[in-house]
Amino acid sequence: MNRSSLNLSPFACSIGLFFALLVLIPSSEAYDPLDPTGNITIKWDIMQWTADGYVGVVTMYNYQKYRHIQSPGWTLGWTWSKKEVIWSMVGGQATEQGDCSKFKGNIPHCCKRDPSIVDLLPGTPYNMQIANCCKGGVLSSWLQDPANAVASFQVSVGQSGTTNKTVKAPKNVTLKTPGPGYTCGAAKKVPSSIFISQDGRRITQSLLTWNITCTYSQFLAQRTPTCCVSMSSFYNDTIVNCPTCSCGCQNNITKPGSCVEAKSPYLQQSINGPGKNSYTPLVQCTSHMCPIRVHWHVKLNYKEYWRVKVAVTNFNYRMNYSQWNLVIQHPNFNNLTTIFSFNYASLVPYGSINDTAMLWGVKYYNDLLMAAGPDGNVQSEILFRKDPDTFTFSKGWAYPRKIYFNGDNCVMPPPDQYPMLPNSSRRLAHQVINTIFVACLSLASVLIL
Repeated sequence: MNRSSLNLSPFACSIGLFFALLVLIPSSEAYDPLDPTGNITIKWDIMQWTADGYVGVVTMYNYQKYRHIQSPGWTLGWTWSKKEVIWSMVGGQATEQGDCSKFKGNIPHCCKRDPSIVDLLPGTPYNMQIANCCKGGVLSSWLQDPANAVASFQVSVGQSGTTNKTVKAPKNVTLKTPGPGYTCGAAKKVPSSIFISQDGRRITQSLLTWNITCTYSQFLAQRTPTCCVSMSSFYNDTIVNCPTCSCGCQNNITKPGSCVEAKSPYLQQSINGPGKNSYTPLVQCTSHMCPIRVHWHVKLNYKEYWRVKVAVTNFNYRMNYSQWNLVIQHPNFNNLTTIFSFNYASLVPYGSINDTAMLWGVKYYNDLLMAAGPDGNVQSEILFRKDPDTFTFSKGWAYPRKIYFNGDNCVMPPPDQYPMLPNSSRRLAHQVINTIFVACLSLASVLIL
């Protein structure tokens, strides 16, 4: 090959690099095609001015349809634009006070330039509460439980300025849940928030309002997937397991303790060992190494209906999943008849195409997916009505196109491994060949005689 043929222009290199990045970058970015407008909006309302600052109410609205924040809850952080301090808080608290040594007498609640705020726990005394606070940082999704998809706290800020022109918005806002995953934009001034009194006879408004929008990226939250899908059916003995190494591979040589056997005598010791409070998953040793497995079983076939069993199994010994949910894409959800023991809501991300469903547990019954073990699973059955124009068991049609657990995309088996219908044409071909073979043997024996 001519050496000169390898010389590429900078433009060609740029184009090549661009397409290489398109291939390498995972599809789980901040934009979610099933919830394109989903985000967490933080509203920072200044309610009144004080001698050296203001009293503000910070409210988080989870506008995501199916992605929530579970225990141990959210942590909201930022960097002050000037030399602000937090004099006091209601409905939340700073995790560290910082160096307040220059203050005498009245000591601020927090003097850190970059405070981190957490929610208060349920059962907090009433004089320390504000509306929508004190849930331990748990924030429900908008579709699953809109009444609990809002969190608030009140903050009294000092050394900040006392007018709309001198006060500055916080910078570098971060939202951890408890790990990474959310990216927050800059604070933007918006029209003042409106408040209506309980009797509906008086309207007030904030003195100044900033909005901060935070979006989620599965790739930022977890560099590896967190769930996988397995499949089976009544018409095929094959059980299609999760793809090998879906969420990682067993590697106790270079990463000892990355998983633990279910019958290990050291199981309890491993659960309570190092990392116990870090929320680092400790999963059962499996071929897929995923904390969560979703199993889809095509169970029964009736004249006008067909039935599916869905089971979710937790392989994580250190995590109970509260308010868990599934999002499943399948074309027959437009003809759904009944779902047993799960709640259901239809998601219609593509206009009139009703092929996406959100499922979650019934409160106080199965809305808590326990840690790995005998109780670490939830299951339900789904009854679909057949559409004669589209229904078929062939070519893997009966299996979902995508499944999400708690908003994270699960690893699916390759389509060519789906349990297939027995191939009747192949059996017929074998029967024809066998018939011809027997006939030829008979003819040969006659000729020999």
